Amino acid sequence: MPSKQREYSNRFFDSTVWNDFAFRDDDVVIASYAKAGTTWVQQIVAQLIFSGAEEVEVSRLSPWFDSVYPDKATKQRLLAEQRHRRFVKTHLPADALVLSERARYLYVGRDARDIVWSLYDHQRAVSADAQARLDAEPSSNGKLKVMPPPTCSVEDYFQTWMGADGAPLWPFWEGVRSWWALRDYDNVLLVHYSALLHDLPAQVLRIAAFLDIPLDAQCCERVLAHCSLDYMRAHAARYVPQGTGFWRDGGRAFFNQGLNGRWRDRLAPAVDAAYRQRVVAELGAECAHWLATGDIASAAHASTGMVA
Repeated sequence: MPSKQREYSNRFFDSTVWNDFAFRDDDVVIASYAKAGTTWVQQIVAQLIFSGAEEVEVSRLSPWFDSVYPDKATKQRLLAEQRHRRFVKTHLPADALVLSERARYLYVGRDARDIVWSLYDHQRAVSADAQARLDAEPSSNGKLKVMPPPTCSVEDYFQTWMGADGAPLWPFWEGVRSWWALRDYDNVLLVHYSALLHDLPAQVLRIAAFLDIPLDAQCCERVLAHCSLDYMRAHAARYVPQGTGFWRDGGRAFFNQGLNGRWRDRLAPAVDAAYRQRVVAELGAECAHWLATGDIASAAHASTGMVA
């Protein structure tokens, strides 16, 4: 069974916070690369846990646990005081986590081309005084630094990201590989952004079943209403990290368009071909297919038990 293989730290996160994490039965860990649909899945999980309650403040209840902001003690205290089923997010590769068979893991994937288009807009969505707001927070340790908006075209941004494996964020491929390797464990579920877009009701039912959360028709209707991107954009204050003042347009810019495929008429054919070759070289054909489509080939392996 996989165990933690390494520590992983950079300007964004620090994996050592997991080393003394006190897991509870049925903790939920939502893992992803940035802009893969993390906040969306956090909202789905929150709605399932709280039976479709409307005013659930996901940004407060579900911290990015390995982020350098806020400090470790603040996040530990928050989670220790929670009496409901806990759900946290991580952007770490699986081999940099302490994994527990007591927890359930949701890994959210998305085509890297869609991720990068969203990242480009994400950097431009930050408000002009975001850094000052961060530094003024009582729990700030001065470590988290806001990335300036890109000055290049989105096409050049994509080529930089691909050429430097994730710049200006963190490496991409190793994270996908690490979670894909765990896909057959009973306490790991792969969720894909495209599937959420194309059939949200089916994905909500799938996630509810994975988390062993009963869902009747009335509750399902509430959950779905509160998990639409339009609803989340309209109530951004409940969901956006660091609060609405950190983002333009009262936090609504954080969600932007929520679409896939915006790169199709923008990427040069040669660049797109290079990406398609790269993704297979990095991930293998089956994982590359899943990352692009959300479909797991029928040759997927049988379940091998729980992660511990």
